[in-house]
Amino acid sequence: MEKTFKYVNYLWDDKKASALKGNEVELFLYRSNILGADLRITNYGGGNTSCKTIEKDPLTDEDVEVMWIKGSGGDIGTLTRAGIAGLYTNRLRSLKNVYKGLEDEDRMVGLFDHCIYDLDSRAPSIDTPLHGLLPFKHIDHLHPDALIAVAAAKDSEKVTKEIWGGSMGWVPWQRPGFDLGLQLEKCLNENPGIRGIVLGSHGLFTWGDTSHECYMNSLEVIEMASEYIEKKVKENGNVFGGEKVTSLPSEKRKERAALLMPLLRGLCSSEKPMIGHFTDSSTVLEYINSNDLERLAPMGTSCPDHFLRTKIQPLVLALDKNEDVTAHQTVLKKLAPAFERYRKEYEDYYNNCKHNNSPAMRDPNPVIIIYPGVGMFSFAKNKQTARVASEFYVNAINVMRGAEAISQYTSLPRQEAFDIEYWLLEEAKLQRMPAEQPLSRKVAIVTGAGGGIGKSIADKLVAEGANVVLTDINETYLKEAEKTYKKDQVTTVVCDVTQEDSIEKAFEHAALAFGGIDIIVHSAGLAISKSLEDTTLKDWDLLQNILVKGQFLMAQQGVAILKKQGLGGDIVNIASKNGLVSGPNNVGYGTAKAAQQHMTRLLAAELGANKIRVNTVNPDGVIVGSKIWEGEWAEGRAKAYGISVDELPAHYAKRNLLNEIIYPEDIANGVFSLVAILDKSTGNIINVDGGMANAFVR
Repeated sequence: MEKTFKYVNYLWDDKKASALKGNEVELFLYRSNILGADLRITNYGGGNTSCKTIEKDPLTDEDVEVMWIKGSGGDIGTLTRAGIAGLYTNRLRSLKNVYKGLEDEDRMVGLFDHCIYDLDSRAPSIDTPLHGLLPFKHIDHLHPDALIAVAAAKDSEKVTKEIWGGSMGWVPWQRPGFDLGLQLEKCLNENPGIRGIVLGSHGLFTWGDTSHECYMNSLEVIEMASEYIEKKVKENGNVFGGEKVTSLPSEKRKERAALLMPLLRGLCSSEKPMIGHFTDSSTVLEYINSNDLERLAPMGTSCPDHFLRTKIQPLVLALDKNEDVTAHQTVLKKLAPAFERYRKEYEDYYNNCKHNNSPAMRDPNPVIIIYPGVGMFSFAKNKQTARVASEFYVNAINVMRGAEAISQYTSLPRQEAFDIEYWLLEEAKLQRMPAEQPLSRKVAIVTGAGGGIGKSIADKLVAEGANVVLTDINETYLKEAEKTYKKDQVTTVVCDVTQEDSIEKAFEHAALAFGGIDIIVHSAGLAISKSLEDTTLKDWDLLQNILVKGQFLMAQQGVAILKKQGLGGDIVNIASKNGLVSGPNNVGYGTAKAAQQHMTRLLAAELGANKIRVNTVNPDGVIVGSKIWEGEWAEGRAKAYGISVDELPAHYAKRNLLNEIIYPEDIANGVFSLVAILDKSTGNIINVDGGMANAFVR
């Protein structure tokens, strides 16, 4: 029978667990994944889990105990065998013999490598001794909102005893490391029979003899804390001192957020470009609209995992919820001083707390930005990091809510927070992270991205690190395209490039999803091959509207956002060799493509002062994988050249100088070169046609 909890999710599947019976490592991974699936239990990258097994020592063939634990920088929700470390437990415990005290913490981390059993291990995390010095087979170290609320309450130790009696231990705040492992060991020795330990201002340790027992113990302890907090909330009445600001209606909030985000993104990107995220959940609104926001926000977060991702405190905007955010220059003048103050305060925090060997100061811009009545913004190096930062601050809100209901919220002293944020081991972890991709921190919008050339362009931009907004008039194509990407890489929106309001909504969607835009690629198109006599006014208008008018509207509305951000940008228009070459039966299409090319030159001349580059990519003969060639265009071109449709691929491949077939991926490479490599080129045309002498740009 499935166990039910009110405040946490019971996700244990007996059938799945039964299939893993006898494999303790796989059961530990399974437990880790389902614990990580509930953000109230622990957020992305937070917490740690472990198990201990008996293995054969490859050198002595004797049975030895091995501890398997999440590796440094991993995430329990997505943890796999490749993400864990396996260490000899007895060697890890023998490090007590060489430990020299708190000043020796960093050296101890290097010694973990001498305890490695499994040669395929991930780098052991700083939490390794906390698990290794405890005797239990299965251990969970989690950061549940309810437990951190208890841990961050002013009278945390007293509250721990009130909730769990003598069944839970408590240790005061201490930075993670070998000595904290010794403190946990001491707590257990002094309180035999306890089921777990609360770490002041930090989190929770629980354990069990089996993976399931450990899982159940964790859930039950969290449930008891959650019940206690909700009881206190009901007794105390108003949460966060009650409401000070009422929220705008949902649609108004999102509308204002979309208008404001490019401005915020520009201000947050004074060091490096940032990607944005927006949330206006009920949890967020209750906090940001409250009377206590002014008191609580400057205090900062408590749990180290929280402020490592959100910075020590947010920036609260002094903007009325009804401010006219369309007057962006006026709003910018109001916001800029607040950002300057935030950067200065962060610099002071760094200078006041730094040590002789502290890493250089990192980006001083805010990560979390609060707009009462509207919502909460987060900005970071990519979408996932921005989203996770937002989720962590929601955890911090839940912690403040619980701690205030219990007694009074307390945050870490600034020096303690700094020593975590600028810990040399944390810096080493950052340095181990993969180098950023060429288009990391960039946001692109691609028209006609439901298939063909547009989809290939989107694929290339995503592969090189960009976040991409896929637009297309065909919703079915978009849904199919979206399935080919991972979470946080893309978003989709139906867009008719011939309609101004449709394009406006697409850019609003881009701003709300990622904070703004950097790259605009107009790839939407169609082709009609007819003689002058056969070309109808409808044909002419359709080509002009999609190819030329669409390009104009995309540029006009996109540039407005680019200018708001003040970060420069790229516009790349997909035209055609036919805009340069006078071919037969091509008056409507060729004229429209020529107009696209010259509009590109005109915009390049106009927008250069804003560091906005405008360029053209000219494809030719992209038959394989191009939707244009699925219709009457192929028949028209075959007729023009006096060959059959089936002969077209060979015809086009043979007629270029390189005798190459041109694929959509080749066009995508052309776009990539313009937005990632040729950063001092504007007003240019890149022909991707295998070499067509009559299309050479002169």
